[in-house]
Amino acid sequence: MTLTDTGPLVALLDADDTHHTACLTASLRLPRAPLLTTWPCFTEAMYLLGEVGGHRYQASLWQMRTAGRLVLRDLTPADADRMDALMEQYSDTPMDLADASLIAAAESGSFRRIFAVDNDFYIYRLFDGSALEAIR
Repeated sequence: MTLTDTGPLVALLDADDTHHTACLTASLRLPRAPLLTTWPCFTEAMYLLGEVGGHRYQASLWQMRTAGRLVLRDLTPADADRMDALMEQYSDTPMDLADASLIAAAESGSFRRIFAVDNDFYIYRLFDGSALEAIR
């Protein structure tokens, strides 16, 4: 599975998004396994999709989950504690809740790649000091 940020979830479903074509192209290079995201990213994507396309776009995101193309990862209490620490560590960036949830998920699930459209994941470091490989 490929850890996935909010941006690609929105871009894949919104043809008017500036990252739509790039995300479609990048998605073809990903393993056939489902995309993996966290509840904070899913919530953020639902909000953004609702703003640009209403319920129709939100329903498409639900359909990705229902069809098994998107898996929602539950966060543990340890993940929540790590998210708090990460948001404090990167408060000058700042790091938002969704990004913190992805870094915590990467660390606890041993993920090393992320599907993202922004540059923040070049800044963030995992517990061992390494960075995630960003797929664009």
